[in-house]
Amino acid sequence: MLTKSGKKLEEIIKKAIDDQVITNSEYEEIIALAHEDGVIDKHERVLLQELNDLIAEKTVKRIPG
Repeated sequence: MLTKSGKKLEEIIKKAIDDQVITNSEYEEIIALAHEDGVIDKHERVLLQELNDLIAEKTVKRIPG
């Protein structure tokens, strides 16, 4: 089941992937959003893992800001 926070998280992560860059403040916003409802569901966990993998592979660059 896709939650409201999961859908918002998906949109923000998709933007970062499309831009191939994510600022530190955007990353922190994503983490805060994932924890907003007190539960990181399966969908959110997959999205966060995908983003972290892309950052580790340098497909998405994390920059100051």
